[in-house]
Amino acid sequence: MHEGTDDDKITKGDNYEHTFLSEPTGLQKKSVNFTTIEEKRLSKVVLVVDDDPDMTSVFSLGLQDEGFEVYTYNDPLEVLSQFRPNLYDLLLVDINMPKMNGIDLSRKLLELDSNVKICFITAGEANIEVLRELYPTRGIGCFIRKPVTIDELVRRVKAELD
Repeated sequence: MHEGTDDDKITKGDNYEHTFLSEPTGLQKKSVNFTTIEEKRLSKVVLVVDDDPDMTSVFSLGLQDEGFEVYTYNDPLEVLSQFRPNLYDLLLVDINMPKMNGIDLSRKLLELDSNVKICFITAGEANIEVLRELYPTRGIGCFIRKPVTIDELVRRVKAELD
């Protein structure tokens, strides 16, 4: 049983004991199993990558309002360095970004986590069928055209995760 000091690292599967102060009984010890918490995660986790901070902010707020846990990045290279395999249920990736386009980014992310689902976000003028033919990457399920309403974004995300 882990005694819960701040210096120790807690990992998946560890039991962690923490003392809580509660009214009116005073101190109570509570044991938490982190495997159970991770396995019982209720909200789906979405990673949004777009070089436009306003876009990632709006998408994040809209998805969080629907109960999703959302991580956002505006730099594709930062995503590569911070990416955590097996954390995300869905990636929303803008195609047209500086430093690295969304298609190349998604290929690299699929090498790190082959089970993650990906939806591309693209400007309205992009020809989605041509993109599908040029980049037949496994794991890419949908293309979402900008501008998109939050209602439509949420609907597409839910459909992709079902």
